[in-house]
Amino acid sequence: MSVLTRDEAQTRAGLLDVHRYTIELDLTTGDEIFESRTVIRFSARADGDTFVEVRPAELCTVTLDGQPLDPEALDGNRLPLKNLTAGEHELRVHAQMRYSRTGEGMHRFTDPTDGETYVYTQLFLDDVQRVFAAFDQPDLKAVFELSVKAPQGWTVLANSVTEHTGDGLWQAAPTPLISTYLVAVAAGPWHSVRTEHRGLPFGLHCRRSLAPYLDTDADELLDVTRACFDRYHEKFDEPYPFDSYDQAFVPEFNAGAMENPGLVTFRDEFVYRSAVTDTERQTRAMVVAHEMAHMWFGDLVTLKWWDDIWLNESFAEYMGYQTLTEATRFTDTWTDFGVNRKSWGYDADQRPSTHPVAPEAVDDTASALLNFDGISYAKGASALRQLVAWLGEKDFLAGINTHFTRHRFGNATLADFIDSLAGATERDVHAWADAWLRTTGVDTLTPHLAPGENGTCALTVDRTGSRPHRIAAGLYDRDLGDDGRHLVLRERLHLDLPQTGAQPIGKRPALLLLNDGDLSYAKVRFDPESFETVRKDLSGLPEPLTRAVVWNALRDAVRDGELAPAAYLETARAHLPLETDLAIVQGVLAFASTYITDRYLTPEERPAALATLSELCRDLIRRTEDGDNPGLRLIAVRHRIDVAAHPDTIAAWLADGTVPGGPELDPELRWRVLGRLAVLGATDEAAIAAELERDPSATGLEGAARCRAALPDPEAKARAWEAMFGSDELSNYVFTATAQGFWQPEQADLVRAYVPRYYTDAVDVADRRGPAIAEAAGRWAFPAHAVDPENLRLGEECLRAATPIPALRRKLADQLDDLARALRVQESGKV
Repeated sequence: MSVLTRDEAQTRAGLLDVHRYTIELDLTTGDEIFESRTVIRFSARADGDTFVEVRPAELCTVTLDGQPLDPEALDGNRLPLKNLTAGEHELRVHAQMRYSRTGEGMHRFTDPTDGETYVYTQLFLDDVQRVFAAFDQPDLKAVFELSVKAPQGWTVLANSVTEHTGDGLWQAAPTPLISTYLVAVAAGPWHSVRTEHRGLPFGLHCRRSLAPYLDTDADELLDVTRACFDRYHEKFDEPYPFDSYDQAFVPEFNAGAMENPGLVTFRDEFVYRSAVTDTERQTRAMVVAHEMAHMWFGDLVTLKWWDDIWLNESFAEYMGYQTLTEATRFTDTWTDFGVNRKSWGYDADQRPSTHPVAPEAVDDTASALLNFDGISYAKGASALRQLVAWLGEKDFLAGINTHFTRHRFGNATLADFIDSLAGATERDVHAWADAWLRTTGVDTLTPHLAPGENGTCALTVDRTGSRPHRIAAGLYDRDLGDDGRHLVLRERLHLDLPQTGAQPIGKRPALLLLNDGDLSYAKVRFDPESFETVRKDLSGLPEPLTRAVVWNALRDAVRDGELAPAAYLETARAHLPLETDLAIVQGVLAFASTYITDRYLTPEERPAALATLSELCRDLIRRTEDGDNPGLRLIAVRHRIDVAAHPDTIAAWLADGTVPGGPELDPELRWRVLGRLAVLGATDEAAIAAELERDPSATGLEGAARCRAALPDPEAKARAWEAMFGSDELSNYVFTATAQGFWQPEQADLVRAYVPRYYTDAVDVADRRGPAIAEAAGRWAFPAHAVDPENLRLGEECLRAATPIPALRRKLADQLDDLARALRVQESGKV
């Protein structure tokens, strides 16, 4: 398949105006193939040649202005259109298209619970070609008129209101001007909850087998949807630009959600079958708010080319968190962002694959796909939060509204965006953009306190990096009235960096915390006295967002080899049992178990670390015996299962169906326990099969695949490997589950021979199955547990000698950089 280059897109956009697509899809032609008929009405501004993209199983017929074209002229995914004359044209394409099992194009899924089948589209970034013929680039917007023939009993959803006209035929109202990648269809026997808000039809949709779970949460989901919708109408002058708002929770979805105008698709794990924490509910609500923000930034005004993807994602990320805080009961969203989301950006920005938030060298669609990462989301949102702190929200929103007015239903660039902001303020937004959006890396801020007269001191801040920062420095004193575990905020100093001189701060505080409030994007360090306060009194800080900034600083220090991993664990052991914020507990435990125990400590040190985490989780479980904090108890139970070094306790939980004192083991917890028992060699295939019979759902199939791959048995490992790399039968989700089970630190000797095989087999499966499976193979199937020079050597040799497709090459480069960092951390811990 040929990828579209920026130069080709600019040339085609200069030649063509695309007016309307009329698309007919027939979903009644079998399990493997569907029919696609497309009429594209467009005009050429001058005589010339171009091409249309389509990736069919079979290209049946093509006519241009009534004259047949040779289907054999299709070259990969490009059908040449030669000798166009200036003026109006009509292209008709009839093709047979193949359903996907990897979440790309038209994904088809049969629910193992009840045998019902569902299909839905995911056409981002260039997968529209898998469904219908198109001039597939974001700046050739058009009206889309869609009709679908579906099996009896199905409902068809689309970007606009759909109507069943009889005999399984569904007609969608014509859309406004939208980009090709935003077209959406979801068809099947959906369970739907429908309502109206402000005169528009709203809907929630899921598989029938999930109906009771959606019904349980429908009020919460609709309340969040309405609250965000109303808040955006207060912020934005431009009203919601589409005729309906449906939210469909679809199976085996590769992303968290997709902002198709009028039909947002979400991964259906957001329809909770098992108990979840309030922070997880907050995350779901944030995704709702994020995708709705895209209706304006991304759908109404769309990027011209993929170098400006951050304009979509950074804006929606920032606006999602901010609007959720303003409009719903979830008022601590920035704490969750700080401790769990921001680290995604920090990590990505310190790898060789880093790129500016607004990169200039996105030469083709394959390169663009790689930039949907922690930089485009978390770092970009952090940059916008810093911009609002510097610019002021009033001027920021004024600039945004100017941008919507100027470019509604059109396309815009970074320069357009900055010009819109600049018109609303006297500040030099262009210089700010150059410093923040065109540079890479993470600045580091380090405080220095110089003594003055009468016990006072003055603050200077060293900055490695070049960005300006507007931050708060929190000065905290110990509360001398009690046991000394509490810290009291004396003052928050507002600083603009770089400084023009030392800042007098009075007497030396017990703790000086830079970037208190987390308004900027930078690593922060502590002066020696403040670091001692952190180690002794971290849990005494009064605000969760402040504690999140401190935990992030400790995390960064471990990753940079400045704090021993064991010291991080000691701090967690001392302070996490006293923590009240669920996002912080979850984030710290996740880093401690995934990175500290499994990568940053040596195999010899790992058992003691697991024991420490197990004791910590036991403390949290004891603390929650009164039932006052079920979310905290659930987090503690989950992690107690994950770090169990011996099977007895968790096996007893599984046998009894409950943790003593609760919670009862729901499907998620049962599969979690069984997965850990598999790792420890304390279960077998018969038990896995029995559990799957108990839970024959899609998540049950994934749980069984994960458990089977985790069994410490050579035959089980061989079967799992063959399923992932020797066959193309696994769907994207079952592939991921199998990969998650395969590598286990406890089984390093058993799977050692698979480490060199990984690099050849991953390249091959990515070549065969494409970017979605390449992403899964690079993320989940990578032998991250093998923190040794030989694994690093094998990976580096693969990147030199092989030619992985871009999605896998990027993942491998990132994984190998993380592996090299883990080796450095292990070495620093030995000093």
